[in-house]
Amino acid sequence: QVQVVESGGGLVQPGGSLRLSCTASGSLSGINVMDWYRQAPGKQRELVASITRAGSTKYADFVKGRFTISRDNAENAMFLQMNSLTPEDTAVYYCHVIGYISGTHWGQGTQVTVSS
Repeated sequence: QVQVVESGGGLVQPGGSLRLSCTASGSLSGINVMDWYRQAPGKQRELVASITRAGSTKYADFVKGRFTISRDNAENAMFLQMNSLTPEDTAVYYCHVIGYISGTHWGQGTQVTVSS
């Protein structure tokens, strides 16, 4: 069993910042890629950012320059620093983990609401 838990979501005003965290635990034999996805009401889930075990990162165009992804391999943790938030960033943010052996795993999501 693998557990993936996100935290750090909440309500923030436009222009504000939030830091999301994700921790994976359980029957993991190493994590390859960790991703953040998001899903806004009525829209499909979309990739926000990803990071490999070696630290290579990729970002969706709509967050470049505003969001920063990072991870702590020793703790099986991943973070998303979100700055300059806009109402369009409102969504449920999901952590996605790809283990070398255990396969793919999703967290339950954390709500981010950007509103004045």
